Amino acid sequence: MEKHLVDPWKWGQYTNSVQAVEIKQPTGTLYCSGQVALDAEGQPSSADMRSQLQQTFQNLEQLISEAGYECGGIVRLNVYTTSVAEFFATCTDIYQAWLIKHGIKQATTLLEVKGLFASLTVELEATVVK
Repeated sequence: MEKHLVDPWKWGQYTNSVQAVEIKQPTGTLYCSGQVALDAEGQPSSADMRSQLQQTFQNLEQLISEAGYECGGIVRLNVYTTSVAEFFATCTDIYQAWLIKHGIKQATTLLEVKGLFASLTVELEATVVK
């Protein structure tokens, strides 16, 4: 796989994301459904957004790994949240740390939605290549 990052504006360096990711000659592409803070029995978390994001990261990591991919291959990561303000106030540090931990520079979209399943407040949708 050959990865080319495109980010023509300097402010992009502060977001830990890029405006576009071009992939040439991938050996595989994994399109992940939105992952949320569900436990192994499928029960939704009632914890705060920060805790839900941490559980969601764990679930996403497990899914990607079991599919035979690596988190470092994420090229698109969309975030859906019930409150963008709360996400920025309580989750930005762990979100950025998780991206740095895996060496991810991805195209991304952050959307505030009216609601998610049960009491969930954050959902991650990823595209992964190898």
